[in-house]
Amino acid sequence: MGILLAVFLLVMSIKEFKSIGYVGRSDQMVNIISVNGTGEAVAIPDIATFSFTVSETAKTVAEAQEKATAKINSALDAVKKEGVAENDIKTLSYNINPKYEYQGVPCTIYSCPPSRSILTGYEVSQTTEVKIRDLSKAGALFTTIGSAGVQNVNGLNFTIDNIEEVKAMARAEAIADARTKAETIAKQLGVRLVRITSYYDSSDQPGPYYYGRGGDTAVSVAEKAVPPQVPTGEQEIVSNVTVSYEIK
Repeated sequence: MGILLAVFLLVMSIKEFKSIGYVGRSDQMVNIISVNGTGEAVAIPDIATFSFTVSETAKTVAEAQEKATAKINSALDAVKKEGVAENDIKTLSYNINPKYEYQGVPCTIYSCPPSRSILTGYEVSQTTEVKIRDLSKAGALFTTIGSAGVQNVNGLNFTIDNIEEVKAMARAEAIADARTKAETIAKQLGVRLVRITSYYDSSDQPGPYYYGRGGDTAVSVAEKAVPPQVPTGEQEIVSNVTVSYEIK
């Protein structure tokens, strides 16, 4: 009797140990279907940004800073007069770099010494980003920057200020598209949808697009005495989702 009891307890223990690996799992296979859904939302860009860089060189850092600051302040004053708010202007970078000139040393019949570098001055550069909320002034702002003597301006970057709202619209359409497809398949299979078992968003949202010449985003404002036309066009946001449903 004792031997039978020991065997029974051993069998029960083995079953208990095996069940540990299945804690939280259903003991029944779940039938699912997975569908892809696509949604689109189109919006017109309502803001634009561009950046400009001022670089000045002088024999000392102080001189280079003074020259760069004067030109930067002139450009910023011109931009603000066009209605750009202070909080829509920010500095992206500020750099001070030494400038060297390499001079060769005359060779002799015995040797040819390597060239040496001579410190000739310092370069101060500052890159500033400007956000434009009134897009009708975008072209005029390029001309304004040019009048301040700035030569290096990076092209307009058109974006949507509240992009998350547009993404949400596209995503809602994608989810609805997936639901419609799932209901159609379930009807064809003679089953019904029970619940969502998984959701995956594989959306690859397009980045902002740019205004420029021939694909080059750099715009030389010195060549544009007349404000250029800068049509904003439309921006399409696409959402792609995969939804899995349990079916019965």
